Amino acid sequence: MEVAIFGLNIDPSFSSDLTRFFSLLKERKVKVYIYEPFYKFVRSNCNNQPDVAGTFNTGYDLPDSVSFLISIGGDGTFLKSILSLKRKTIPVVGINLGRLGFLSAISRQEMAEAIDRIIQEEYEIEERSVLQLDFDGVVDLVGDFNYAFNEITVVKADTSSMIKIHTFLNDEYLTTYWADGLIISTPTGSTAYSLSVGGPILSPDSKSMVITPIAPHNLTMRPIVVPDDNKITLKIEGRGLQFLTSLDSRSMPLDFPGEIYIQKADFHVKTLRLPDHSFFSTLRSKLMWGTDQRN
Repeated sequence: MEVAIFGLNIDPSFSSDLTRFFSLLKERKVKVYIYEPFYKFVRSNCNNQPDVAGTFNTGYDLPDSVSFLISIGGDGTFLKSILSLKRKTIPVVGINLGRLGFLSAISRQEMAEAIDRIIQEEYEIEERSVLQLDFDGVVDLVGDFNYAFNEITVVKADTSSMIKIHTFLNDEYLTTYWADGLIISTPTGSTAYSLSVGGPILSPDSKSMVITPIAPHNLTMRPIVVPDDNKITLKIEGRGLQFLTSLDSRSMPLDFPGEIYIQKADFHVKTLRLPDHSFFSTLRSKLMWGTDQRN
């Protein structure tokens, strides 16, 4: 089996876990390709010399024989691992060295068992939808990957007054949000930024998008779930000079007035899931449902 490993900077306290991880792969004769910046970090900061077949910077550098990618870190690292793959649709699985870990759901205590089960092909592949952003000159602003796995957000650029967001679904006027911003999220992203500002939780296989206002001036403006075959047009106005548009962790300033278009991408991101790590069991664990004795 051949796998790719992605990571960023990790806390030195996890060095022993990282050493054990690479040892497990070597013992099981797994051929490893590692993200080059992470490889350099591990060698310089973790007193670790992993045995690798090669390094990569994007998914285009990986041979077709690579079966899947393992992300080492938290959910932020998981998102960046998807960005590194570009449109190469090999499954991604996350080992959590972060805090919450909705996406990186395998704990370091489960690492050895998880690797064995993956080698034995005891897993399921889920396909998750991706959002595409279109805007004049957007490729220059976000590189060659104008897609988001969690959400696309427009938000005011500073502490000035709120912005005005005219929103259309398939060219039909929906409403105008007077707010600090607006989040358009995938079902996967429903447990991220959207959830933190009051949006609903969607299961990953929901064929929907969530439109969630951030601090709306009119309190009757509530999150809304719409089918994912809608094309969303946002026309943004404000008193300042610019607003921010973000695709997951990447942000860029755009001038007022601005107009952007959001729709479901024509490809999916594949994630690898162990059978006993269902979305709902992850919700119970990460959100600590049932810890109240009254439940």
